Order: sequence, then C-alpha cells, then structure tokens
Amino acid sequence: MAATVNVNGRVFDQEHAVVSVFDHGFLYGEGVYETWRTYNGQPFLFDRHMRRLRNSSGMIALTVPLSDEQLDARCRETIRAAGLKEEAYVRMLVTRGIGELSYDLERCPSPSIVVIVKPHVAPPPDVYERGVKVAIVPIIRNHPGTVSPLIKSNNLLNNALAMQEALKRGAFEGVMRNYRGELAECTTANLFIVKAGGVLTPPLDAGLLPGITREFVLEIGKDTGIPVREAVLHDADLFEADEAFLTSSTRELVPIVQVDERRIGNGAPGPVTRTLLETFRSRAQELTRALAGRV
Repeated sequence: MAATVNVNGRVFDQEHAVVSVFDHGFLYGEGVYETWRTYNGQPFLFDRHMRRLRNSSGMIALTVPLSDEQLDARCRETIRAAGLKEEAYVRMLVTRGIGELSYDLERCPSPSIVVIVKPHVAPPPDVYERGVKVAIVPIIRNHPGTVSPLIKSNNLLNNALAMQEALKRGAFEGVMRNYRGELAECTTANLFIVKAGGVLTPPLDAGLLPGITREFVLEIGKDTGIPVREAVLHDADLFEADEAFLTSSTRELVPIVQVDERRIGNGAPGPVTRTLLETFRSRAQELTRALAGRV
C-alpha cells in the first residue's frame, strides 16, 4: 500500500521521501502529529485536528509556521498527487526541524512539516459485527508531570511498548492505567464503557489524549438521547460493564467484547454501541457531503 509524502512542500513517493538525520523529530522525538481520514473525499473534523495540533505544539514551544488554510491546501495537494480512488488516510507531522545536536531552541530555527497520504483501510466488517478483545497491560501511561498525555507527540515509545504487550497477548488493543491505577486510554484510542444504558469515559485528568472522536461521541450522545459523560474508571468498571468500545479517528467506534480472558456483557456488540456507531457514521457522511458541496 504505497504512500505519497509531502516533505516541506515537495511531494515524493514513499521510496524517495526523506528527512534529515539532524531533524530534531528524529534525534529527540521533538514534534507533534495528527491523523485523520476522509469521507466523500473530504477531511473529517479537520478544524478540530488543527486545534489539537496547535495545542500540542504550544505545549512544547513549537511554532506551526503555516495557517490552517495553508495546511489544508498542502494536504489536499498531497491527496490529489496520490490519485486515490478510495478514501484517504492522512498523517501530518510537525517537527522542531533541522538543527544542531543541542536542546537549545535557537539552534533549530525552522520547523519541518510532513504530510503522509495513503489509501484508508478500515478494519474488516467482522471487527464491528463481532467485536474485539483488548488486554489491560502493565505499561503505565506517561505521568502528566513528565511528558503530558495531552500532547499528541511524535514520541510514541510509551504507546508502542503497551501495544506490543497487547499484541503478544492476542489482543486488538491494549488498555493502559495511569500512575494512580485508574483506567486512562488505549494505546491508539480512547476507552468507553456502557453501564445501565449510560456511557462513561475516563476524564482528561486521568492522563489521556483528548481524542477528536471521543469529543464527537460526547456530542452525538445528546443527539441520540444516550447520556455520555466522564467518570473515573477502574479495572472492575470495565470487567462489569454491559458494553464497551474504543474510539479513534481512523476506526470510528470498535466494540469491545472481551478484556483479557473475561467476557464483556453477553460477549457481543451491544445496542448502545451500535446506535452510537450508526449515528457517528451518519453524521460523518452528512458533514463531509456538505463540505464537498462547498469546495
């Protein structure tokens, strides 16, 4: 599955796209990123992704040198160059840029912007029809006093180690706790449980990334009459849930039917999860069709 890559305004195929070994994104992991997909050929919730990108970059004193309109244009240029006949997966990375072997910001004056575009590949239908297994992993989510989970950082070692542990255990995703032992999030997704018809998700101060799809689910819950709110959650809350699901920008809402060796609810995707997924997809189509009509 070939990718098309835009490096600082120049478009390359994946074989020829490169960044300098002196880019601080490579040397020190200094950078932030966003990932989203298109529906009807249009980026979904692009403005929200840009808001989070700038929040993340501000937390590491990294200036994003282009406006949202310019970033949108660069992404669209890259999508056109890719010549896709299907929906697109888009990943944008902003790094500190090329500089000296130093942590001094003045030694690294020009940020780098990389846009990666490839065909969007959704999970197979079976994932949504039958649900998935997740594993609670021993890797603790970053302490907010070290590298804040609010930063969508290019440095994903914490997440990578947790996901690798989950994969060893035959799981679709890994669930991470925070330093207090509370449930925080999955390695690449946010976590929700359903109990007595209501939907609960850990609060931001549990140490998690403010997911764009998470935010959208909090909103569409109101449209469907399903109460969705934040709450501190522990292992027992997940094990005893009627339903559970995870959310991400490229996988929408994925039903969780098993945690470690324990079945969740009746072991099948539940009605609340299905309703929210259907509503999410309907709204995504509606919003992007409207956007396509204005472009």
